[in-house]
Amino acid sequence: MAAPAPGGVTVPRGDGTTIVRLRRGSSLTDFADKINANPASLVTVLFHLGEMATATQSLNEETFDVLGEELGYVIQVVSPEDEDRELLGTFSIDIEGEAEADEEFLVARPPVVTVMGHVDHGKTKLLDAIRQTDVVAGEAGGITQHIGAYQIHTMHEDVDRAITFIDTPGHEAFTAMRARGAKVTDIAVLVVAADDGVMPQTIEALNHAQAADVPIVVAINKVDKEGANPDKIRQQLTEYNLVAEEYGGDTMFVEVSAKQRLNIDGLLQAVLLTADAALDLRANPDKDARGVAIEGNLDRGRGPVATVLVQSGSLHIGDSIVAGTGHGRVRAMIDEHGESVEVATPSRPVMVLGLTSVPGAGDTFLVAPDDRTARQIAEKREAIERNAALAKSRKRISLEDFTKALEQGKVETLNLILKGDGAGSVEALEDALLQIDVGEEVELRIIDRGVGAITKNNINLAVASNAIIIGFNVKSEGQNAEYADREGVDLRFYSVIYQAIEEVEASLKGLLKPEYEEAELGTAEIREIFRSSRFGNIAGCIVRTGEIRRNSKARVLRGGKMIAEGLTIESLKRFKDDATEVREGYECGIGLGSFNDIQNEDIIQTYEMREKARA
Repeated sequence: MAAPAPGGVTVPRGDGTTIVRLRRGSSLTDFADKINANPASLVTVLFHLGEMATATQSLNEETFDVLGEELGYVIQVVSPEDEDRELLGTFSIDIEGEAEADEEFLVARPPVVTVMGHVDHGKTKLLDAIRQTDVVAGEAGGITQHIGAYQIHTMHEDVDRAITFIDTPGHEAFTAMRARGAKVTDIAVLVVAADDGVMPQTIEALNHAQAADVPIVVAINKVDKEGANPDKIRQQLTEYNLVAEEYGGDTMFVEVSAKQRLNIDGLLQAVLLTADAALDLRANPDKDARGVAIEGNLDRGRGPVATVLVQSGSLHIGDSIVAGTGHGRVRAMIDEHGESVEVATPSRPVMVLGLTSVPGAGDTFLVAPDDRTARQIAEKREAIERNAALAKSRKRISLEDFTKALEQGKVETLNLILKGDGAGSVEALEDALLQIDVGEEVELRIIDRGVGAITKNNINLAVASNAIIIGFNVKSEGQNAEYADREGVDLRFYSVIYQAIEEVEASLKGLLKPEYEEAELGTAEIREIFRSSRFGNIAGCIVRTGEIRRNSKARVLRGGKMIAEGLTIESLKRFKDDATEVREGYECGIGLGSFNDIQNEDIIQTYEMREKARA
């Protein structure tokens, strides 16, 4: 029944268990439609609950929880997966239903293997050895910057078998990329250096794989190096529920040397044995393709390019596809060797050309019935993402905090615009930068992000918002560097992620108001007091410690207790001569300005405030 709510308005109420499902980034208008209420009434209710929002503003989950609790509703914010499922359902696309209908048409597909592990443990070298090509040479600092996907062939039990490999970065900033690699994979190869042991990113990669319920094959790399101890690795990993077959467990450990190309074939055989024993790797190739975008970038000549992994169905040139918020018709497909591909079957990674925008790493892709449907799905996904981003970026403003919000000018803000050569890199950089915390006085805001070269629009936005532009593995287009210089926009270019993180952190610390700490300069004991009608009382002192400087700050202590603070040494004399400083053991005359309450044996302590280096 309708009953008066806070603010005197009438709003339909729930019984405390009434469930209302809302999308991420919904507004009060969306909520009002679900409960047949007037949006203006909900604005009033929220205002009296200490929150301020307009009827069309995207709100976060916490705000809806506060409102729902007051009105007797249980608010359920739909997960991104459910949201996408419901969206596709409106276009009569049922991915789960398709999977059940596929049962009788399933054929074997190659396993998808993600190579994971700590930074510099030899993941890319191992892939390099597997592919017999040089991947590492083109990577800055020897650290993998993107997810790359490759398919190789090997003989197993006299049968030519294909294996798809996904390479993930090992640097700590790329957590999201490693997690994504674990989600799209069938088997994880955990690379551990025999001379280094289990490290933080090794454990993190292991957690991602175990959370995704993915079988793990351990590759103990660098066994040819001096100090290599493979048995130690086996013992360390037993702590994380990875027990080697030699110890009675079910995890295959393979000793390899990527550099010397030792036992690479043994690793491939272990992967295929694990796949055959533990997994049912089948898919229906005779239907429209479904899969995931592994990486996206903006190519100068080709436009938006996405590396996609087909998970079911077959992708053909000319298909209408939707990938994340991008759509288009497949103009061309290229494999890891730069060769054109006509059809991409399940577990096949290909680069796709023809999209309208760069998809995010990890976005799902699917073939739509026609171009119009593809465009409508992409546009609706974009609107959902935009609302979710607005809700996430909105700060809850309570009535108590409203005056503080008006005084936000006191908070220093560093605005950044991020541009990178790949969607995964930009996402990883954004996540890493937003985790930097140097206190509440300084705020970091990423006002725009994108894939591709730095454009004039980016520079104009930086001018308007006083932002710094960070380019990760990209440069500025044409004359834009000169234009940025003329406009006074700071362009920063990086090829290794932790350099960008370190410099931004240093910049944030530079924005902080300086912190000061007191540094004692010296103390003087009053031996005699000289009274002057012109200067007031002059303290005849002997310097006990340090030195006394003219114009330094001072306090007076009597019997160990402070009787005056915030004074200044206004005059300092040695006999009849003015002095700038008097050192320990010497006598001097000190004038404290208008402060005359001094006695013999009082201690004058001088100090200065020095800027404290921030940790």
